[in-house]
Amino acid sequence: MALVPYAETAEMGLQRFHKPLATFSFANHTIQIRQDWKQLGVAAVVWDAAVVLATYLEMGTVELRGCSAVELGAGTGLVGIVAALLGGGI
Repeated sequence: MALVPYAETAEMGLQRFHKPLATFSFANHTIQIRQDWKQLGVAAVVWDAAVVLATYLEMGTVELRGCSAVELGAGTGLVGIVAALLGGGI
């Protein structure tokens, strides 16, 4: 279990989670994800782990073409979006 400071003025670099829009570049696409920390809390922000896994998938170590995947409990779904883009699903 993780303890996540919820205060809007939280220190430790959490300010980016309070921004309404997170923008990323993966698979030759710009991906913008709306974040809503105040309304939905930790489930509605893009966490570093999702960015790291999406980067790993983009490296091509895992072949995604022709594969199916289900992303459960994925928060904003960044990893699933990137996997679909890399696998030709979008």
